[in-house]
Amino acid sequence: MTQTSKNQTLPSFEIGGTDAVTRMGYGAMRITGPGNFGPPTDKQAALNVVRGAAELGINFFDTADSYGPGVSEEILAEALAPVRDKVFIATKGGAIKSAPGKVRFDGSQAHLADAVEGSLRRLKTDRIDLYYLHRPDPNVPFEESVQALARFRNEGKIRHVGLSNVSLEQLREAIDIVPVAAVQNAYSLVRREHEGLLRFAEEQGIAFVAYAPLAAPPFDPRAPLADTNGPLAGIAKELGATPTQVALAWLFQHSPSLLTIPGTANVAHLRENVGATTLSLSGEEAERIEAAVASEGGPR
Repeated sequence: MTQTSKNQTLPSFEIGGTDAVTRMGYGAMRITGPGNFGPPTDKQAALNVVRGAAELGINFFDTADSYGPGVSEEILAEALAPVRDKVFIATKGGAIKSAPGKVRFDGSQAHLADAVEGSLRRLKTDRIDLYYLHRPDPNVPFEESVQALARFRNEGKIRHVGLSNVSLEQLREAIDIVPVAAVQNAYSLVRREHEGLLRFAEEQGIAFVAYAPLAAPPFDPRAPLADTNGPLAGIAKELGATPTQVALAWLFQHSPSLLTIPGTANVAHLRENVGATTLSLSGEEAERIEAAVASEGGPR
């Protein structure tokens, strides 16, 4: 397995052209309770994995007010308090979780105004580094939701505006209203329907933050690309790496604007993920990786 060490310098990207964040981020959905609802069964373990991410050099942490709900934001705030000036925290608003697996979306300006205040309070900050609309609400004009984010930015409550689960058309519409620093969509070797959006983001200097980087949802977070008997197993063995590391390294090579936020509640998995940043792929190796996935059905 490709190894990593504490406090190493990880590859970075400048969010909004101003804030250097590590392209390997940490997705904080898994530090909540079962079904992403309620507190974790072991809070100290959750605090330890977040602190472990920072010790490994990650400075980009991603959460949402619906994770818990509220629990993930509170744990991040507590875990990262000693290094708060050295890390960058992104959160999302517009999703309301009322039970495990039960989520509804509200992109109204009134709800988003309440949501951003709640996130400010739980994150114990007076300005959120990056605030995403979690998902467009089909019952609210997209323009109205984006205008709310623009207002929060003008008021100094958020530093950068982000959009999640959006189309290329929606991104184009949004940047006519407010500068967009990042988009966050599902993207991986097996899920590449947002390739056009990725390339547009690259042209515009916008970060493309890939969630579900190892498989397409609904998904087991460590399969199929992480499967030791999966399509990447042979190439990973040749490279002295794991299938997970190969899948993540491919993302970093595929576009300089790609960041990713694999989530885990396991420190060993965290180290494995970070190890992908030291794995360099040749053009021929990248082609073989794509071909291996194609042989299993190819990307969607």
